[in-house]
Amino acid sequence: MKLKQLDAYKWEVPRTGAMRVPGIVYASPRMLEGPDHSEPLKQVSNVATLPGILKASLAMPDMHWGYGFPIGGVAAFDWETGVVSPGGVGYDINCGVRLATTRFEEKDVRPKLRDLVDALYGHVPCGIGSTGAIKLSAKEEKRVLVEGSRWAVRQGYGEETDVEHTEDGGCLPHADPSLISERALTRGRKQLGTLGSGNHFLEVGVVDEIFDTDVAEAFGLYENQVTLMLHSGSRGLGYQVCDDFLARMNRNIGRLGVNLPDRQLVCAMIQSDEGRSYLNAMACAANYAYANRQMLLHLSREVFSRIFGIGPAHLGMHLIYDVCHNIAKKETHVVDGHERSVCVHRKGATRSFPPGHAALCEDYRNTGQPILIPGDMGTASYVLVGTQKAMDETFGSTCHGAGRVLSRTAAKKKSKGRSIYRELEDKGILVRWTGRSTLAEEMPEAYKDISEVVDVVHGAGLSRRVARLRPIAVVKG
Repeated sequence: MKLKQLDAYKWEVPRTGAMRVPGIVYASPRMLEGPDHSEPLKQVSNVATLPGILKASLAMPDMHWGYGFPIGGVAAFDWETGVVSPGGVGYDINCGVRLATTRFEEKDVRPKLRDLVDALYGHVPCGIGSTGAIKLSAKEEKRVLVEGSRWAVRQGYGEETDVEHTEDGGCLPHADPSLISERALTRGRKQLGTLGSGNHFLEVGVVDEIFDTDVAEAFGLYENQVTLMLHSGSRGLGYQVCDDFLARMNRNIGRLGVNLPDRQLVCAMIQSDEGRSYLNAMACAANYAYANRQMLLHLSREVFSRIFGIGPAHLGMHLIYDVCHNIAKKETHVVDGHERSVCVHRKGATRSFPPGHAALCEDYRNTGQPILIPGDMGTASYVLVGTQKAMDETFGSTCHGAGRVLSRTAAKKKSKGRSIYRELEDKGILVRWTGRSTLAEEMPEAYKDISEVVDVVHGAGLSRRVARLRPIAVVKG
């Protein structure tokens, strides 16, 4: 596929065939070398054929192959004439990241680091099919689906500022539990407060470098500070919601009246019963994910307090922000000089709202939105901040992580004969994990260079660097 370079970081996939808009990819030249990018670029062009798409089919520098849409893909559709696609959100609805500060520095934590990571591993359920200590009744589970993280805080699992520092206030308002299948409800009833598996993690990090002193101060970050980062989503409930609606839309695909280039792009008009039902069911899964990450933060606070023998007030584990990166949302954006209501799909992409945006809480109204970009467990993660250029070019979106370059099978093959655990310990990073192949599948070489990904979005102006975090202990699902 021929690409047209527009500037140092932006490339165009020209309109061909049934494409309604061009594709726009943000990447460095090196990221587009070799054959690995051909499939996700094809997916970028496929998304551009969907009804009601506006401006362009977009892809971030962490782009890689996904279900229907590329992971790292962003697409906005007119609210009245466009479509919503489960493949544009993904199976792990509202998979996301939250970052919390502490009052510790690395020197305070190192002597008890092994005890800390062992306690986190023991207290925070993780792995495939893991279940938590909270067993929800059917009635209470539906309250979680409607209230999101607010439910957890009302039960005593957190602070009001946790809600204020969560995207959407930790709750999408249009959730309708009556649309959730019994199978999805059953899967979700025992998994609240669990990390999950795959690339989900809990990470103790250290602020390694500050790039923007003023914004870092507003976020509560300083050099050598110990932080906690969590990455998880809606678990089995979200997966089942996606699966249910993919099947439902596939059965009724003829109603759309459009020849899809890929069956994985199955979708429905936003203003159809199917489209509205999916968005309302997706909101339930998103709220479950917000509540799940709130519970994970609460469990982590308990562990830190116990290991270091201090109360919450002295611990200072304050939530900086919680961002989601698998979601479809109704937002207002300027298109062709006019404000329009659109449905923004962000699949493996993160919101990047600028200073002054009405959706931001008061604490970040002057700085712009905190953005959390995790890397692999052996390198670094980044804190960024939102920009106006992202609003102008990408519907207020930026990257979400490093992005895979090796499949799980290829990673296991490459790691054969190596001790990933020992390699990480030699770097001063303690790791605990479940599953025989977890560390092999999630080895650092399986991912793109996170610093190069961040360089692209910073250079393109989609978000700005604030701080870099270095991992010292990781719990993998």
